[in-house]
Amino acid sequence: MFNALKTLFDDLTGGAKPPEGFGDNDVRVATAALMVHVATLDGTLSAEEREKLHGLLKTRFKLSDAETSELIDAAVEADREAVDFYRFTSLLMRNLDEEQRRRIVAMMWELAYTDGNISEFEDNVMWRVADLLGVSNRERIELRRAVANGQRNTNA
Repeated sequence: MFNALKTLFDDLTGGAKPPEGFGDNDVRVATAALMVHVATLDGTLSAEEREKLHGLLKTRFKLSDAETSELIDAAVEADREAVDFYRFTSLLMRNLDEEQRRRIVAMMWELAYTDGNISEFEDNVMWRVADLLGVSNRERIELRRAVANGQRNTNA
């Protein structure tokens, strides 16, 4: 049990090489699936959004280009199969601390701002996901403002 938690922490902080493949209970898939959902609210994942998603995930999880593409494919499939956000947010709530969940919300804002503005649908999804992740309204709004102003959290 301790080794599993250590491996999870190492994966999230970049301290260890991620295991081969991405399973259903992988926090990286849950994170990426939430991000895919935000990026595809308009019905498609544009090349620009996919590039931004790829960069955010590659950096956050210290993945190779091939591993990042595999993660995005797994996330697209997971999002397609999901009936709500709970599948992803409950996994993240069980496995991540508050600061790690804030980082996910910040990454989602970065992806949502890829096209330069936030639609009411994106704003609503961000509110619901942040709430399910235990990120307060105040923190969600602060993260949004920081991303909008180009002041990306260096800890994100």
